[in-house]
Amino acid sequence: MKNLILIIGLSACTWTAGAQSKTTAALAEKFDPSVSAFFYKNTLRMLNQKDNKEFDELIRDVEKLKFLMFDKGTRNFGKAEYAKLTGDYRKEAYEPIITSRMEGRNFDIFLRDKGNSKPGTVILVNDSSSLFVLDIVGTIDVSKAGSLFSIIDGSDDIGKMMRYFNDNKGDSTKRHKTKRGVRVD
Repeated sequence: MKNLILIIGLSACTWTAGAQSKTTAALAEKFDPSVSAFFYKNTLRMLNQKDNKEFDELIRDVEKLKFLMFDKGTRNFGKAEYAKLTGDYRKEAYEPIITSRMEGRNFDIFLRDKGNSKPGTVILVNDSSSLFVLDIVGTIDVSKAGSLFSIIDGSDDIGKMMRYFNDNKGDSTKRHKTKRGVRVD
């Protein structure tokens, strides 16, 4: 138990050591995400319960990751807000490196290289009803970004939140805000 408290305490201290994108913070402040989760390198490793070597390699250069989900309909988030969001990442020295569309979803990946204080990667997945944001301190192999979503979705806790969000969009009667995200009953 003492080790768990120590790990949680150290994780909380490292959160302040290197901030993630100001744009992501402003987005969360303005539109109040339906789901918010934070992962540190050790937490990400714990999600890899099948000891997938490819996943370990993928997160090798990740310090921490912030995962946000927005129900765009209940948050009044439309095309203009998305255009402003991508523009704000550019203003913050993130370069768009991949933009694609697949199965009705837009994927935008932004990279802030090592010339800045800390490298960063932002992955946006946008469709007609939802926006998913992965804000990463560190870098990942962007060609394998889908693997990261699959592992997170495969996690019992995070997968449960994602499935709940998709099944109950806008129904806040079953969602309870917590200090670090959303607890699903």
